[in-house]
Amino acid sequence: MKVTYKAPPRVALLGLKLESNRFSRPADMQDFTSLTWLGGDALLAEARKPKPALATEFAAFVRAMDATGQWVPVPILLAASHPLGPVKEHVFEDFCDFVFSELQSPIDAVYLCQHGAMVAEHLDDPDGELVKRLRKKLGPHIPLVMTLDLHANISDDLCNSANFICGYRTNPHVDMAERGQETAFALRCILAGQVEPKIAHVKLPLVPSSIALLTASGPYGEVIDFGQRRQAELAGAIMNVSVFGNFAFSDVPENGVSVVVTAAEDYQKAHHLANEIAQMAWNKRQQFIRGLTPLADAIAQIQDQTRQPLIFSEAGDNPGGGGSGRATAFLSALISASACNVLYGSFFDPALATDAHKAGIGNEFTAKFNREKGSSSWEAWDVALEVEAKVIALSDGHVVGRLGMLAGRQLRLGLSALLQIDGIKVVVISDRAQTADPIFFEMFDEDIATAQSVVVKSRGHFRAGFAPWFSDVQTIEVDTGGLTSPVLERFTFSHIQRPSFPFDSDAVWIPRLKSGNCLY
Repeated sequence: MKVTYKAPPRVALLGLKLESNRFSRPADMQDFTSLTWLGGDALLAEARKPKPALATEFAAFVRAMDATGQWVPVPILLAASHPLGPVKEHVFEDFCDFVFSELQSPIDAVYLCQHGAMVAEHLDDPDGELVKRLRKKLGPHIPLVMTLDLHANISDDLCNSANFICGYRTNPHVDMAERGQETAFALRCILAGQVEPKIAHVKLPLVPSSIALLTASGPYGEVIDFGQRRQAELAGAIMNVSVFGNFAFSDVPENGVSVVVTAAEDYQKAHHLANEIAQMAWNKRQQFIRGLTPLADAIAQIQDQTRQPLIFSEAGDNPGGGGSGRATAFLSALISASACNVLYGSFFDPALATDAHKAGIGNEFTAKFNREKGSSSWEAWDVALEVEAKVIALSDGHVVGRLGMLAGRQLRLGLSALLQIDGIKVVVISDRAQTADPIFFEMFDEDIATAQSVVVKSRGHFRAGFAPWFSDVQTIEVDTGGLTSPVLERFTFSHIQRPSFPFDSDAVWIPRLKSGNCLY
């Protein structure tokens, strides 16, 4: 049923963003309050800042709504954590309790900003559960629009409860602002009665590793591009095509490449296109298998001072996928090899950063990496390392991202230090974050262009941040151990539906037939 709103619409703003790696440490309240936990007027004010310290798509949605007409924002709560393990049950339920207590006043629409790959201690699909609860609260006619990360694990509950779902289209993620804007424009059309969206969802038994989900080239990018071309060809009948690559480390029944197509009115058109795109992805499944460079080979390349500059991804310890940011195997190998002219970042160790600040610039001290290591399973790769180091530079870690996915975003990395260990310069930070932006080095006045080798604790997003210096042929993905190793065979998955490719070479897929989303 189309409903047209003549008065400025009241739009609730909320979100709970977490990418969950089931093998990583559970996410508690402090993990959200240390990154984003904003509500009410403070949330709206932050979103409207020129360089906000919150999700880019959220800020873009607010700005697009501001630019396209009158509205009454109802900012409730945006919570976000760096990628970790399952969210604690009390955090999820407290968030829900607060949100639903604030949804008592009349609401004309809801914008929900999620990641889409969250796992909870008590739920495999908290994203879907949240949207389902919201739909029950709102009733069938209040529009609910949402943005999701490209790595979301999509469920039927989520698709059956939303009116519009918009996923990122780029990996590395550089289109978050565009997706926030697109979602605002879609909501305006819904509120004006111009469309009555219908969502079709097709999930494949295809669970690619993260390194196979780049979008500038390769099978995943080809599938996304095909979906965009088909949407354009259908001349307004389709509002959005989103192809979600999944996040394998969540280890949930919802894992698998998902195609979500939103039609302006005709569900059958959405369903037909979703199956068409899914078939293309399934036909390319063998192309989603990619290899890595062994650590020994990477070290040999770093020792070769005659070749062109290279950037190395420590893919097994990516804080952007739930990695600890504290694995020492790569750094230890560099030290043992007497590597020269290397920038290494960034090691998450607040105690070490504090020690460096106490020592002071220009002074030498014994750097004790991981001296606070525990015995939990997710700390298996956080091996202690003790080495003499010199403090080159210090920072409070308050910087603004410059390139790639972090461009224009306020970052609070905490006490940070640049240490010299022979021919290696090591960045140490106090807030666990992947090194996706040159600012991690530039805040110490390091010039990326002068480095023969750069090593980053990041899986893929560094590609956009460091693109001015390193092409694809100058980018090496290194096989290292850790919570985010792209070698999925090293993990014991318990919840991913089987058979699924590439775990099962004989996995099959048959196009799905179902009715349109029900909105409960």
